[in-house]
Amino acid sequence: MHPLLPALQKGLHDLGLPLSGDQQAQLLAYMDLIAKWTKVYNLTAVRDANEMLTHHLLDSLAVVAPLRRELTKLAVPNSAEQGEASTLAVTHPKFSLLDVGSGAGLPGIVIAITCPDVAVTCVDTVAKKAAFIQQVAATLRLPNLKGLHARVESLTQPYDVVCSRAFASLVDFTTWSKSALATHGVWMAMKGKHPDLELAVLPESVTVFHVEQLQVPGLDAERCIIWMRG
Repeated sequence: MHPLLPALQKGLHDLGLPLSGDQQAQLLAYMDLIAKWTKVYNLTAVRDANEMLTHHLLDSLAVVAPLRRELTKLAVPNSAEQGEASTLAVTHPKFSLLDVGSGAGLPGIVIAITCPDVAVTCVDTVAKKAAFIQQVAATLRLPNLKGLHARVESLTQPYDVVCSRAFASLVDFTTWSKSALATHGVWMAMKGKHPDLELAVLPESVTVFHVEQLQVPGLDAERCIIWMRG
């Protein structure tokens, strides 16, 4: 048994996030791959395994339930305005998500493991990080995951969700990734403290429809998701 399995299972219980044994094993195998590659490629500054569990895995797992909720809204018609988007989502049941500035694949790889109905693309300007994500996809047999070495500004394929984790200011994040957001899509920006100053300078073309506070098990720090539409 993996030494961190009990701590992961407690965290999942606290998050109210049931996962299969296979998914739990994949998450821990992914964490082990980060530790192995970091020795050579310096993927993350966090080296301690317990810290990696809270700061990386559980921090990313905290967004899974909120993400599933928003995807359900895209898939189920609940207003006249959403009719076209909902039809599109039902016709193509596999949602698409772009993780911008993914680094070691957080939260993109965690989402790919926990949400097999979501096709996840992790984009990063650093080639070795994109290569690592491709390696994880092959090693963990995740057909819904791919790493992409590119600048997000160059992407034009539309994604249902464009997300980031401590990547850039909200203005830069939304500006750079605008061309990759589907017309019915949403931005999911993971932040620490409530970013009042960043929210204040967002352009009128970006609508913030929800600021969601998160509780990460074992992590004594503020976390939130800024949900936006273009």
